[in-house]
Amino acid sequence: MKKIFLIFAVLGAFVACDPVQEDISNGGHISIDELKAKTTVTVDKAASGANGNVVTCQTSAPVNAKWMIGDKEFIGNYAWKKMKIGEYTVVLTALCPDGTELTAEYAVSCQEITNELEKIYIYGDPANGQEPAVLGPGDAAAGRFSDGEGKYFPFLSDDVYFGKKTLIFDIIAAEEGPFIWGSDVGCTCRIMSGWWDGPFADNVPLSVGLWELPITDDIANTCAKGATAHDLDIMMTRGSVTIKSVYYEE
Repeated sequence: MKKIFLIFAVLGAFVACDPVQEDISNGGHISIDELKAKTTVTVDKAASGANGNVVTCQTSAPVNAKWMIGDKEFIGNYAWKKMKIGEYTVVLTALCPDGTELTAEYAVSCQEITNELEKIYIYGDPANGQEPAVLGPGDAAAGRFSDGEGKYFPFLSDDVYFGKKTLIFDIIAAEEGPFIWGSDVGCTCRIMSGWWDGPFADNVPLSVGLWELPITDDIANTCAKGATAHDLDIMMTRGSVTIKSVYYEE
């Protein structure tokens, strides 16, 4: 009997001395303070001591986590992303087991490139020697991302669509012209699908330089092969542009 008592005493001592044992179940709900206490958002450091450009996010809270880093969304308790130099707000949306939703924001500053962004070419890879693409007014085929019905650009994979990549167009020439049905002058495009669904955006101004087009949920759900496969289409509504390359960075 004495031995049994000693065993229970030892076990009780272990439980009492465990500093990390914590009950935050609260009926399936945690507070915003508990969420923040179990969450870190960090930026790596350059050799100079300045902030680098890799953002790392993680939480050990018992929640379903969704991160918004820049213009990209990540699902999971861990996420990381290479960024351009700049100031950002990382948003964590956490769904507690009881269905309660919590939101926390973290300001980060990326001051120096420590991990170069890699260009993933869709068109115009310098190694392939492709000619620049010319998009004229009203020519829907010229800017259609379709192996069969486009003039230049290939199909975009579901990884591009559902990965919410940001397409970067390197525009090397832009000329103004009247609206395709004859009104005011400019250099604008319509972002639509190759099936002439309602436009995702219209009268978007273009000029020489880098133009960024983020893939949205609406675009992905309309154009991905895993959706309806209507193909992304960039149609000029005023003027024309010459595009050296199309790529995304990661």
